[in-house]
Amino acid sequence: MKALVVERLAPDFTGCAVREVPTPTPGPGEVLVRIRAASVNFPDLLMTRGEYQLKPDLPFTPGLDFAGEVAVLGEGVEGLEIGAAVVGGARTGAFAQYIAVPARALKPKPARLSFAEAASYGAAYLTARVALARRANLQSGEWVLVHGAAGGVGLAAVDLAKAMGAKVIAASASDDKLAQVSRLYAPDAVVNVTGGFRDRVKEITGGRGVDVVYDPVGGDVFDESLRCLAFDGRLLVVGFASGRIPTVSANIPLIKGISVMGVRAGEYSRQFPDRGAEDQAAVWTMAEAGTIRPHVHAELPLERWSEAFDLLAQRRVIGKAVVIF
Repeated sequence: MKALVVERLAPDFTGCAVREVPTPTPGPGEVLVRIRAASVNFPDLLMTRGEYQLKPDLPFTPGLDFAGEVAVLGEGVEGLEIGAAVVGGARTGAFAQYIAVPARALKPKPARLSFAEAASYGAAYLTARVALARRANLQSGEWVLVHGAAGGVGLAAVDLAKAMGAKVIAASASDDKLAQVSRLYAPDAVVNVTGGFRDRVKEITGGRGVDVVYDPVGGDVFDESLRCLAFDGRLLVVGFASGRIPTVSANIPLIKGISVMGVRAGEYSRQFPDRGAEDQAAVWTMAEAGTIRPHVHAELPLERWSEAFDLLAQRRVIGKAVVIF
């Protein structure tokens, strides 16, 4: 089968190439899935450089989220049929024509979704769910400031926060991106962070500030976001796309009565499996009902994988770039 293989860790994806590799054989309790679509996530990019928490042994095939069809059932697998359309997730391996995963990692693909759309839920919406529902305990009517609102995890947070009844401020450094976010998901307000955003956020919220900040950017955005929080506010640390890992003086949470919370959705699910199952079920229930829906920015074949990766790396993507097979 064809697969994208990381042969060495290097910048600009120069250590990656499409290769012919053996098709995996499903073991007991596993399913071989013929992949039709796999979405690109920021951890995929980081893993090609060895900069993510998970550091697979070389060589490896990256890819977290996929959708496809059941090709082979391993011993003992019940409740699935050959040819069934499914969605799933893995820590690696999705940028390939086939993947073998535990049957429990698969769910039926909602009929209303294309393979590309179905592949775009997993990591992004689970991150948003764990961040907003579990860590921040977001309540209906609260104000949420979402940074990087045009990216995969940011747009998922805008979508999910709206579905949870929150009032959403979408933030980005691009007016064009904000216009597209407004058209797609109708946040309550938008803010261009260029040149500072605290005063605008305070104006929008009547001087009070926001209850929750969702921050996959870090750096200067994190620093200024601390000043945008209302008393008892929560700042969610989702990532550091800006490249700088910020710090906070302990007196600021003390004086403002705020909380700074880390978000690792995958690890949260591993630490609390029952909650993880509930979060997955909640996301897919909303997906099946059409309450939440990802935006697929581009669908590109495996041979053009680098274009899909570059869309995310250069922050030119609105929502998700997807590799199709």
